Amino acid sequence: MNKNILLVTLVSVLFSGKIFAEDISGTWQQIDDKSGAAKAIIKIYKAANDSFSAKIIKVTPRPGYTPREICNHCPSPYTNQPILGMEIIKGLKHVTGTNTYEKGRVIDPLAGKVYDAKIKMNATGKRLTLRAYMGVSTLGRSQTWIRLD
Repeated sequence: MNKNILLVTLVSVLFSGKIFAEDISGTWQQIDDKSGAAKAIIKIYKAANDSFSAKIIKVTPRPGYTPREICNHCPSPYTNQPILGMEIIKGLKHVTGTNTYEKGRVIDPLAGKVYDAKIKMNATGKRLTLRAYMGVSTLGRSQTWIRLD
């Protein structure tokens, strides 16, 4: 009897979309929330303290756009740092049992601003939404990223 209950529970969880990928590590295409154009390729990786960080590994060429090479007007430790290779996200922690990562920080190297960050990945693990905000999540902006690997 207990085996049947366990099997029914497992099958219902599998088909309800309640099983989430627990690792956002990988290569992602950043999509501009205003223009819808691809902006950069980002590598997310798990840090030694079980948090997640991300670096820019390629700036995507766009017609009529000349990418900046260094982080202008950025606070320390980002001051005058090259954008390519820059660690733009730090400290994201996975919320156990969900597809959400919170308590991170993200820098916008074009504006020189640092924001609080959280990420929500869809159930398939192919798309995530990065929410950057100051203080309250409702006062922020979201970007969609698409998994490349």
